[in-house]
Amino acid sequence: MLTFKLLGPLEVVNGTEPCTPTAPRVLRTLALLLVRAHHVVPLSTIVEELWEDDPPRTASTTAQTYVYQLRRMIDEQGLPVSGKEVFLTRAPGYVLQCTAEQIDLFRFQQLTSRAESLMQRKEPEQASLLLRAALDLWTGAPMANVSTGPVLEGYLASLEEQRLRALNLRIEADLQLGRIHQLVEELRSLVVEFPYNEWYHSLLIFTLARVGRRHDALQAFARTRRVLSEDLGLTPSHELQRIIQDAVLRDQDIRPPSPMPSSIEPLSA
Repeated sequence: MLTFKLLGPLEVVNGTEPCTPTAPRVLRTLALLLVRAHHVVPLSTIVEELWEDDPPRTASTTAQTYVYQLRRMIDEQGLPVSGKEVFLTRAPGYVLQCTAEQIDLFRFQQLTSRAESLMQRKEPEQASLLLRAALDLWTGAPMANVSTGPVLEGYLASLEEQRLRALNLRIEADLQLGRIHQLVEELRSLVVEFPYNEWYHSLLIFTLARVGRRHDALQAFARTRRVLSEDLGLTPSHELQRIIQDAVLRDQDIRPPSPMPSSIEPLSA
């Protein structure tokens, strides 16, 4: 069965044999059809992705040729187990259809959705297992080997947000399960990767205090305050001040900091 990997370098695999297109624009066309699987991708959208605001006069014909090359490649590799066609022509463009098992992104989204339901039902242990399985599907930056244009750039941002939501939910599940010691080192890495995510900083300070490392918690707070002040011109939030005052200085058993989705931003931002 053909499988498609988006959560890392884009790969097409037939069983165990790789068959990923090598031509850059063919690969980019495939990426666009995959992120919009089961939806019609207009030919004009493919042209915009490949040539942005400066398409050649032959852009539509060339884009149709790329789709033909993809269709021929998949036909040569054999149809999926379901026996359905992978590529369909649907005005005003094309549809790529496949099962959830064939695209790692779909599997990731299904696992994350099930985990969210489990968290709502107060079942963090099963949710944590599903979220770990979902995050294990990521092998690097999504579509890392694709030279993306304006359309795919938007999808890349969305994929990164989905990964971070799953990661944050898994951290919440582990907090509910009392896995404080295991979170310390992971949070140390996360505050380096996402230096402006105040929730990660707050969690690191909270977990350090909970495991009895109050001196390290104070040092972490000093670094956080310096980053916020020097880079962003901000002061620590009320939540972060609550953590340092109650969990660190007063050594109280308090609730962990609440997630702050608005603070999520990648290091490259």
